[in-house]
Amino acid sequence: MLDLAIIGGGPAGLTAGLYATRGGLKNVTMFEKGMPGGQITQSSEIENYPGVTGEITGMDLMMPWPQQCQKFGLKHEMIEVTQVSRNSAGNFIVSLGDGTTQEALSVIVCTGSTPRRAGFTGEDTFFGRGVSTCATCDGFFYKGKEVVVIGGGDTALEEALHLAKICSKVYLVHRRDTFRAAPNTVKRVENTKNIELVLNASPKEVYGDEMGVTGITVVLGEGSVRDIEVPGVFTFVGNDVNNGVLQQDDGTFLCEMSERGEVMVTLSMATSTPGLYAAGDMRIEAPKQVVSAAGDGAVAALQVIAYVDEKLHS
Repeated sequence: MLDLAIIGGGPAGLTAGLYATRGGLKNVTMFEKGMPGGQITQSSEIENYPGVTGEITGMDLMMPWPQQCQKFGLKHEMIEVTQVSRNSAGNFIVSLGDGTTQEALSVIVCTGSTPRRAGFTGEDTFFGRGVSTCATCDGFFYKGKEVVVIGGGDTALEEALHLAKICSKVYLVHRRDTFRAAPNTVKRVENTKNIELVLNASPKEVYGDEMGVTGITVVLGEGSVRDIEVPGVFTFVGNDVNNGVLQQDDGTFLCEMSERGEVMVTLSMATSTPGLYAAGDMRIEAPKQVVSAAGDGAVAALQVIAYVDEKLHS
């Protein structure tokens, strides 16, 4: 039986593995169907990770993490987890893509979330080369320049306000003439001089060259097309939480979830189910930053060490 099963191999999962094995747990396996590293490996440049002072890609940042973890005994199984359930003894059953299962005393789920695509032409082609879903990550690259933000919810407006402090101008493109965001946030956006509202408009196509994005066309309500020349386009149309492994056969979830499908956790990353922890972008109020995900993983692992010790000696 495993002391700990870690589901997901991004910054949260890898850090959890590092702290759990270095903290004394002997049987720890991280299940990640692909190469470890997570979404950050797609980023072309990292500037806001502590201690990183030169030019470095997300792939460069994450490259040494697996080796460091495995030095302390973390095992990596490159296989998909289809479900995590609990048996009558209170232990966890990790169901795998090949039809087999493994039993574990504890589980940390770090499967993250996936930003939704807005669906316009060129979005995938230029993702990471001018199209972004993280203003905190990439906004500084456009300091003093103009950018477009697409979306009308709280996240879109909050990120537009963040970008307005860095960029010379922010075009906020929204398909309606009203916003879903909190009234106070809407008021702040409307009172920010360098944010231009482009309402009743939908993105049509982002275009550019081998260096990246150079502009975007949007379709206005009356059918006319507006061309906005910018080097950066930020889309905030929601996130899909990768919570499928927690769904049970009857359609319920193994632990308490928010209305948006995020895992409800305490400050210790503990879920409502004893022995089950969640870390990184799939938890409630996740900042969606590498440093935060790593911190979550460390916190969860430290809690697991105490939980497993109590289970083994009770």
